[in-house]
Amino acid sequence: MAGLYLVHTFGCQMNAHDSDRMEEVLRASGWSRAESAEEADLIVLNTCSVREKAEQKLRSEVGKLAPLKAKNPGLVLAVAGCVAQQEGEKLLARVGHLDLLIGPDNIADLPALAREQMDGAPPRAHTVFDLDAPRFLAAAPRPGEAPVSAWVTTMKGCDERCSFCIVPYTRGPERYRPAEDIVAEIARWVAAGSREVTLLGQTVDSYRDPALPPPVSDDPDESQFPSLLRMIAARVPGLVRLRYTSPHPRHATAALAQAHAELDVLARHVHMPVQSGSDRILKRMIRRYTRAEYTERVRRLLAARPGMTLSTDVIVGFPGETEADFEATLDVIRDVGFVGLFGFKYSPRPFTPSLKLPDDVPEAVKAERHARLFEVAESQTRAHLATLIGTRQTVLVEGASKAQGKVTGRTERNEIVHLDVPPGRLLIGALVVAEITQAFKHSLHGTLDPATIAALPALSDATVTRPERRRRSLTMVP
Repeated sequence: MAGLYLVHTFGCQMNAHDSDRMEEVLRASGWSRAESAEEADLIVLNTCSVREKAEQKLRSEVGKLAPLKAKNPGLVLAVAGCVAQQEGEKLLARVGHLDLLIGPDNIADLPALAREQMDGAPPRAHTVFDLDAPRFLAAAPRPGEAPVSAWVTTMKGCDERCSFCIVPYTRGPERYRPAEDIVAEIARWVAAGSREVTLLGQTVDSYRDPALPPPVSDDPDESQFPSLLRMIAARVPGLVRLRYTSPHPRHATAALAQAHAELDVLARHVHMPVQSGSDRILKRMIRRYTRAEYTERVRRLLAARPGMTLSTDVIVGFPGETEADFEATLDVIRDVGFVGLFGFKYSPRPFTPSLKLPDDVPEAVKAERHARLFEVAESQTRAHLATLIGTRQTVLVEGASKAQGKVTGRTERNEIVHLDVPPGRLLIGALVVAEITQAFKHSLHGTLDPATIAALPALSDATVTRPERRRRSLTMVP
């Protein structure tokens, strides 16, 4: 037996997906999950460095593990992900109790590197981009052990070079996965019981199939992403819902809107980062679109499918942002009508072009604008959710709610819905129609009618039990 491991994840869906891949390769090499840090032989901190706050959380966690390492010198402590790629040998020099750093492209090597450390090898940083022969680890979930909603990666890296973003440095240039491999993995998830798939990519809609020539189009921003969506819809008919994150507005072309209009499997929700409503700030961010271009493209998406909703990302306090610039951001949020928002205060990141700009917005001003941003965003979210009371919504039930006796799921527009668990019925994984009875700050409550409950399978008929998303067990596909 190789040993016991724990993987602790910081950051976005891509990091969570990478943590799944780490567990995948460790299990395939004979490792088993530890129940606690005290019994683990290997602890991996899979890190994010997009925001300074996430990096600070890593430093705190690494510090907390120092006493455990002193008590158990044989414990292998590894840092993976973007901070490992960013810092490399410098982090090993600063933190004496770390043993291993591993970059996002080197996950397949984790079991062998951990074994070397257990055998007494000196601390090592392994952060090499797989530029010449990109590797995409594919999962083969066993029937009954798949989550309701699975993640499938389509690409890695980013070529956008936004002035605030460290991703091109920590994830490398764009490399794409063959469409045939993507479709085959989605088919395996569906065959194993998953009902929804979310396609992942740093700029997921820039996708180009490396097995095909570039698309022929008059639009320089056109990609093969709409064709990939159509291929998935045609080749995996058992898939109930298809989502993707995170797209870049430049590639939200007419062809993508047409795909939303024609493919029923596509969810009626898109998360489309805007970052700022000010053309001056967008230019300083190197976002490569204007506010008018952004709104034109998202309105085309909204028009493509009745009831489509949008959420977005916003950065406040970017260098040079004036009150007028910030008001322009609030204006675009109101104008587009986003129903969800992730907002961040600007923080300088290493190796980014924005470091050349003076960070001239005081922290107190950033905090005040951040609060005002969420006042506007949350009022729009509440107003949207209130309009759904009394309507009937189709909900894909994903798992247990934090509240006892309830489950939670999402509508096709990504609204979170809590439902009471019918006695003796299997609800997780079901696609049900619920009447919305209450609206909360960020979610809804719904009820099922007797006919819907009667149609659900009885618990005694269930032959499998779905694991939590983060505890799924996988084997590897060569």
